[in-house]
Amino acid sequence: MRQVLADLSVSISELKKNPSALLAQASGSPIAVLNHNKPAAYLIPAETYEALMDMIDDYELTQLVEERRGDKDQAITVSLDDL
Repeated sequence: MRQVLADLSVSISELKKNPSALLAQASGSPIAVLNHNKPAAYLIPAETYEALMDMIDDYELTQLVEERRGDKDQAITVSLDDL
């Protein structure tokens, strides 16, 4: 059985009935949307989604920096005046 990672959960049919009321009830917390009592989706506020996307971008950039640090011995010295 899959774990539900939200304090509030609703069925898809409940979500269809009155999504605005559910969002207000959740007060910015995630809502697990269940299909046959299994999580099918999570509904999160736009601000939370945007913050998650920023965190993922930061993580990917960190991975790229770490990868390139490993190639430091192949770096070429360049003067800023030459740029």
